[in-house]
Order: sequence, then C-alpha cells, then structure tokens
Amino acid sequence: MWNQTILNELFLSGLSDIPALQLPLFLFFLLIYLLTLIWNLLIISLIVTDSHLHTPMYFFLGNLASLDLCCSSVTVPRMLFDLLTQRRKITITACISQVFFFIFVADSEVFLLSVMSYDRYNAICQPLHYIQIMRWKVCVRLVSIVRCIGVIHSLVHTLGALNLTFCEPNIVESFFCDLPQLLQISCSDIFINILLIFIFGSFLVGGSLILTILPYVSIFKTVLKMQVKGQRSKVFSTCSSHLTVVFTFYSSGFLNYFRLGTNNHYAADKVLPIFYAVIVPLLNPLIYSLRNQDFRAAFQSVFFRNIFQTKFRNHLS
Repeated sequence: MWNQTILNELFLSGLSDIPALQLPLFLFFLLIYLLTLIWNLLIISLIVTDSHLHTPMYFFLGNLASLDLCCSSVTVPRMLFDLLTQRRKITITACISQVFFFIFVADSEVFLLSVMSYDRYNAICQPLHYIQIMRWKVCVRLVSIVRCIGVIHSLVHTLGALNLTFCEPNIVESFFCDLPQLLQISCSDIFINILLIFIFGSFLVGGSLILTILPYVSIFKTVLKMQVKGQRSKVFSTCSSHLTVVFTFYSSGFLNYFRLGTNNHYAADKVLPIFYAVIVPLLNPLIYSLRNQDFRAAFQSVFFRNIFQTKFRNHLS
C-alpha cells in the first residue's frame, strides 16, 4: 500500500505554517539564541578569568553553562534554518543524530544538577571537610561520570530508534527531532522504545531527581540553625537559584517524555520543546548570575578593569 512505503526522509512541522509569521519568529528566536550564547559564554569567561570563582561550585556552574550552550546549539540553528528557508526536510539519519546529541546534553544536565546539589550539601553541612571532600580531582571525576552516563543513556535510546521504520504521514510534530515525537510517527512496534523510556526515566532520571532534592532536607535544617541572617540569606539565595533551575528543567522534561500515548497533545508538542530546549538554556545563566553576588562582583571587576585599561592606553597614546 502507498501509505506503507518505507521512507528515508522526514518533515519537521516547525512552529507555524503561516508565511507572515516566519520572519518575526526567525528574528525572535535568533535574538534568544544570541542572548543564550552571550550569557553562557560570559559566565564561562568569568569563571575562567576570575580567580575568586575557581571553586567547585563555579566549576560545576561553568559545566552547566557549557551544556546549555550545547543544548541550544543542537536545536535552535536547525529551527532558524527552517524558518528562513521553509524547507523542513530532514533525513532519518540526521534526525536520529539530533536525538542522540539532545538526549546526551539533557541527561548530562540532569545528572550535573544532582552533583551540584551534592556540592551544596558538603559546602553547607560539612564546611570543615569541604576542601577535602570536593578536591579538584573529585570534581573532574564527577563531571566525567556525568558525561559517560549521558552518552550511555543516549546510545540506548538512539540504537532503539535506529530499528524504527517510518511510513506516511512522515511529519514530526516539532521544530526538531525529539524522541517522543519521533516515536509517534513510526510504523514499527514502539513498545520496547516506550518501555526503555519509562525504565530509564524511572531509575536514572527519577533517581537523579531524588539525589538532587534529598540533600536539601539537611541543607535547610542547617540553614535554619544559622545565627547570622546575612549568611542565611546568602545560602538561601544560592540554593533557591539551583532549585529554580531544577524545577523548570524537570517539569518540562517529564511532561514531554512521560505523556506518550495521550491524545490531543499537538499544542504540547510545540510548546514544551520550546521551553526546555530554547528558553531554559537562556534562563539558567540569568537565574544564577542575577542573584549571585560573586558573579556581579566578578563582572563589575572585569568590566571596570577593561574600561580603565582602555582609557589609560588612550591617554598614553
């Protein structure tokens, strides 16, 4: 039958079919992408250049910023290209490759948030042993483990997707290739793929969420015992920033991956990927930098130092 023809190419539905909206959407998301690049690169630059930020906390935050850069770069350039050219055609190989890189980045970010929670626990609840526990070698190993788990988890889903076949209709209801939307249009038996999502989601991602939230029970108990209000507010500011990032990332991700099989989720297929693939990488650096006194001090130091050096060189010349 015609609608059972095995296909080698897919079409991304994109954000809108209205021609008049293509250019405004292109300019809007181009601006978001550029701001995401600027903010995350700024955070990484400040962490590298300012010696006051050479601590485990900011080492992990720099890694989070690099993951946000990758997350946005995996999805947004393709979306901008489709908005500009209205082509929207993508090969299955390219589509599955995008699935691999996106899951790798998203998983790495999930596990890194757990590591950051563990770091905050040691800094607040065990301050006398913090330097011994969070040695640089330990920090590098934790980040390496995070990346390895991300690669393995991503490979499991990608290898499962390689066995899928696709028939008409071949329209992915999203602006990039994400696993749930890819499974929806497959004409293969996707029971194993869905089972893998729920198994790995329950044990790895669910376990990671528990490991992220659990240390905060001890952290809040310790904070409430602090006598100095200024110290207490500083700790709450750091923890609230981390918890805000955790909530925004997990809530959108869970809604997307754990609603497979539900009906009438066309709007969610559009909105949720935009939120966790485009908006969250922009929000993360803003959440951390705007409420972090160390970042503001580092930025002011670098900014004013460059201004004074420029003025001094101009005066000499």
